[in-house]
Amino acid sequence: MKRFAFRDEIHRLDAEADCVRIMQILNAHEFPWDMGRALGIALYRTYAVPSIGALLGRTNEFTGSTQKRYDDTALILNNMMRYGFEPGRGRDALRRMNQMHRSYDISNDDYRYVLSTFVVMPVRWLNDYGYGWRSLTGHEIAAVTNYYRRLGKYMGIKEIPETYERFRDLMDSYEREHFAYTEGGRAVSDSTLDLMVSFYPPRVSGPARKFSMAILDESLIETFRYDPPSRAWRRAADIALKLRARVVRRMRPREEPLWADGNPNIRSYPQGYDVNRIGTFPKGCPVAHDVDPVAHEELYAAQPREEEVPRADDARAGTSADGRP
Repeated sequence: MKRFAFRDEIHRLDAEADCVRIMQILNAHEFPWDMGRALGIALYRTYAVPSIGALLGRTNEFTGSTQKRYDDTALILNNMMRYGFEPGRGRDALRRMNQMHRSYDISNDDYRYVLSTFVVMPVRWLNDYGYGWRSLTGHEIAAVTNYYRRLGKYMGIKEIPETYERFRDLMDSYEREHFAYTEGGRAVSDSTLDLMVSFYPPRVSGPARKFSMAILDESLIETFRYDPPSRAWRRAADIALKLRARVVRRMRPREEPLWADGNPNIRSYPQGYDVNRIGTFPKGCPVAHDVDPVAHEELYAAQPREEEVPRADDARAGTSADGRP
């Protein structure tokens, strides 16, 4: 297989109708490591928004069970991307995510912001920072945007931006207006960084932490009140990631897809997992967790009731469970 065969395949596909397939290629073949890093930073950024970071801190799930929350998040997002939104494991993962979100009074603005980080950060990592072995094309950026627009609709998010540029402007303006220190956000940040360091051998834990801090932008460092990384560490991290990109560019394309199930850093389910049972289920939920409660009428009006996708903002007679993936 030629090095740019997958890129050529993507450009034979439609950026809207085939956005799921394009995302599968980008995430499992072209940029599996980079997409994982970019989406990790995307989620990490949300801790700096007080309404998000403080909530996550109160649940104690991202501080007391950090590894499991990391694993559940990766697996839920991965199942939607791997299997799409049709009946099956992809829709089950979507339902599980909506059940967890429905347990909290999350504003539409926060939903839109989190969605914007998923759209913007992969493009910034690969293109703007130069850490990809190649840049995403405009066609691919449109597909990424369309995929997350579709996911946002299935979550019941309102007023979703229509273009990548509008997502980018939303993310940047939301961070300028809302980034602020909270004890909960700092605690979740500390726990997340501790987990990231644990992925490396203990003998390199010190450099691993410095490297992790060096790839965070100044707005995050200032918001969480960390000591700023030295200029030397900033430059070393930047050079290392760009050198890695050059090496990967000369490698053969990944013909076998790499999904989250194959990530050795996901450790909570050595015997496998049921996507309907991962995540958390707070006590006091009023209904059974396996019920798909409310139809997403405008998206699935022609399908049987039990196969319809739940809206995140529909009546709270729906199902339950916990926090944010």
